[in-house]
Parts: sequence; C-alpha cells; structure tokens
Amino acid sequence: MPRATSLRLIALLVLLAPLCACGHPSGVMQPVALTAATPGTAQVDMLVATTRQPSGDPATLFNGERSPKPSMTDVAVSIPTKREPGTVQWPQRLPPNPATDFAVTRVKQIDTIPEGRAWFRQHIQGGHALVFIHGFNNTYEDSVFRLAQIVHDSGMQATPILFTWPSRAQLTGYEYDKESTNYSRTALEQSLRVLAADPDVKDITILAHSMGTWLAMESLRQMGIRDGHVNAKIHNVILASPDIDIQVFAKQFVEMGDPKPTFTIFVSQDDRALAASSFITGNVSRLGAIDPSKEPYRSRLEKAGITAIDLTKVKTGDSLHHGKFAESPGIVQLIGQRLMTGQTLTDSNISLGQGVAAVVGGTARTVGTIAGAAVAAPLTIVEQPAKRQQPTGTELEDSLHNDRQSKPLTQ
Repeated sequence: MPRATSLRLIALLVLLAPLCACGHPSGVMQPVALTAATPGTAQVDMLVATTRQPSGDPATLFNGERSPKPSMTDVAVSIPTKREPGTVQWPQRLPPNPATDFAVTRVKQIDTIPEGRAWFRQHIQGGHALVFIHGFNNTYEDSVFRLAQIVHDSGMQATPILFTWPSRAQLTGYEYDKESTNYSRTALEQSLRVLAADPDVKDITILAHSMGTWLAMESLRQMGIRDGHVNAKIHNVILASPDIDIQVFAKQFVEMGDPKPTFTIFVSQDDRALAASSFITGNVSRLGAIDPSKEPYRSRLEKAGITAIDLTKVKTGDSLHHGKFAESPGIVQLIGQRLMTGQTLTDSNISLGQGVAAVVGGTARTVGTIAGAAVAAPLTIVEQPAKRQQPTGTELEDSLHNDRQSKPLTQ
C-alpha cells in the first residue's frame, strides 16, 4: 500500500474512531411483543426500501452487500416513554425491553407496488411523505432506529419512508459505501417516482444525511436530466452535514433543472467526520463544513435560493459533531414542524436557544439566542495538507448558473 494511502487510512481510523463505540448489540430486528407491563410507549410505523442484500437472518433482515433487486418492508418501532429527546435507547441485551429500549414490534415484507400504496393509505398523514436517507457507516437497524427517533422527536405530521443503501458499517469501508450510493441512485429515483405517482401523496420531503446526501443529489440530478426538472411533488430537500465536494454539488444542483425543490442545508464548521472526509478525498472542502455567512458562499447561496443553517454552536452528545440535526431537540423539531411544511425561518417567534445562525435570502441572522462561549475551531489534521486551489466565487458562480443546454449525458 502506498505511504500516502496508508496515512489517509490511519487518519480516517483515528478521526472516526468514536463511530465504533456504538456499545449496543446487533440483531434487533426480530419483533418483540408489547405487554401490559409496557403502557404508554409510542410507535413509529415506517416503510423501508433498500438495495441491501437479504441476510437470511430475521434478527438483521439485510446486510451491507448489494442486491440487484430492491426490497420493501413494513416496520414498526416502539419507543419508551422515559428517554432524552435526540437519543436512541439501544438495548444492552437481547431481546429489547420496550419499557426501556427502542424495540421492533412488527416486520412484514411488502412484495408489490400496490401493496406499498395500500400501506401508505393505511398510514397517511395529510398526504405528506418524508423520505430519509442515512449516511456512511450505518447498518440496516441503525437507520431504522434513527428514523424512528427523528419522526418521534420532531412531532412531524408525515408518513415516514426509509431508503437504506448498502453500507458495510465499517470505518475502512468508506470507498465501498461511496460506490454503494452510486449503485443505488437509480433505485432511489425510481422509488421517488413511484411515491410521487401515488394520488394519495400530496408532497414529498427528502431528508438526507452525510454520504446519503450524495445519493439524494445524484438521484434528483438523474430525474432532472430525464424529465427536465424534478418531480413537482418533491417540495423540500434537506441536506444534513452533506459530504459532497462543493463544486460537484453546484453541478448537481444546476443539472436537475427548473423548477427546483426548496433546498435547506445544515452545516457545521466543527464537523470532525467531514474533516476526515475532506482529508481522504484530497483536502477538498465539503459542503457541510462551509461558513455560509462568509463570501463567496453567502451571495452564491442567495442567488441559488438555498437556505443554510449553521449548527456550529449547537452542542450535542455526538463527539464527531456530525449528527446534530437529529440529536438536538430544537433542530429536529425545526425540521418536523417548519422546514417540512415549507415555512421560512424569518419569523421572530423561532427560538432554539443555542445561537443557530441561518442564512436566509442572503441575510445572516440568529435563530434564537447565543448561549455559551464560541465553539472550538474546526478539527485540524496533523499532517501538512498539500496546497490546492480552492473553489473561487467565479467557479461557484459558473457551476450554479451553467447553461443546461450542454446536457453532458445526452450528447
């Protein structure tokens, strides 16, 4: 292995080591029964679409390998009453205890599109659908429990749909995971088309995290290239800690055509996972780590109509500062109660209490009040990075407003 590759791998393992410390058993997908001893538990029903390979084990359902045939599953998750918002109560032993742990209470395979539409009619929430796409280093059960937590804590009125792609859930699997998102982009595009074609669906919000934002953008770009624009039912796209090269995002954005959904991005300059990603991809800046109040980003985001929310000052228990969107009660409620419904962030009655900076319409403002001292500087990697040309305002301008008539994939 070349020395440079070895150094990057070592850096990745060191920087992302906290991700290994999950401290919970695997194999929680085997349903458990609720009893009279577990009153008051909440339940989240979701439809799970995946390009993962079936594991053949009812305790895991799907593994991290790729399947040529997508699968759909009806899953119900029970959530205990006593817990801190923003947390997932993993069981310390199996089977889970619904009184204290997140627990799967129902698993049912969905074999056809009509069965999927029947499921949606039975679980309809005003015709609103949320499609969640997880990030790097996630198992099937990781993504199921995370979506259940987000839906419950946000109070959103929407039908939850999880799209989970083949992640091996290993720190050394970064490149495999990235290729798995490319492998899955057509399946996600088709899933969105099927969902949008359902007459019971009024609007769709996409919530993607980390590496899953790449998958979301690629699928929307494909849809735009095929049709000239993204399906009109896809109203909102929320990208949390997007692990995307800034210039590549700009090209994806413009090539999905017009009109576009409303875009919101959550960024944080102290995101250690994105610092590691930047390092292993050649010191290229990631979209999720920008300071949106500074130029050239501020004016470019304004012209593109993208809202950026800076979570740098938000404190959560995540040592990597990579999952703030889900682990901060105020932020997850902001997603569920405002962003999903297309409401702006300019109202004076928004108060998150942690000095969240939002760049809305080109104006930087504080949502809530600043609490505590300034956050520590973003992580710096202990190897002198090679000097590389960073994106300039002109390059971002060219990418965000490029002439779509070039149609690079249709020549």
